[in-house]
Amino acid sequence: MKRKISILAAFLLAFSLAGCGNTETPASNESAQTETTESVQEAAAENYTEEAPENNTEETDNNQAHGDVLVVYFSATGTTRGVAEKIASVEDADIYEIIPAESYSDADLNWNDSDSRSTVEQNDPDVRPEISSDALSLDGYKTVYIGYPIWWGEEPRIMDTFVEKYSFDGITMIPFCTSSSSGIGRSGHNLADNAGSGTWLDGQRFGAGASEEDVRSWIESLR
Repeated sequence: MKRKISILAAFLLAFSLAGCGNTETPASNESAQTETTESVQEAAAENYTEEAPENNTEETDNNQAHGDVLVVYFSATGTTRGVAEKIASVEDADIYEIIPAESYSDADLNWNDSDSRSTVEQNDPDVRPEISSDALSLDGYKTVYIGYPIWWGEEPRIMDTFVEKYSFDGITMIPFCTSSSSGIGRSGHNLADNAGSGTWLDGQRFGAGASEEDVRSWIESLR
């Protein structure tokens, strides 16, 4: 009888151990699945966090606001730049420099040399020097001051390159120039004709010593 009880107890013990072994396997699988799911969720959260700033930055760059006044200028020696910066200061305006693809050396600007680059260009109204400045968007601008030195009584040919490149519809264009003695002459009219768009006002000539007060007085006279 005792032998039968021992056999029965052994049988029940074996059955119990087998049952416990089967219970642990799903628990291990469930734990592994939970860890895998959490890892995927964490990775997704990290990716989302990293991408969000990049998208926000791009949106900000594409929607930068600016005023409605722009000062555009070309300056070979820095004189016109000085006046352009004063206009931008008075008007709280944006500023854009027309940069030639090939800069002008002192020899290029020698007006006593009939073979100098500037002399040759000014003697040919069809010359269009290339511009290396980044492309300009005129969206939102209502007024554009456009400045340049006077070369041989006219605008430098690179100014014609610029005005022929853009549309100035709906924009008031205000020329200004710098020179030691020559007036603005027909340069403003030449630019208007070559542009074929925009409302062009009469321009103003400034000397190298023009002050911000001189510039302010002129601007106020336009209102």
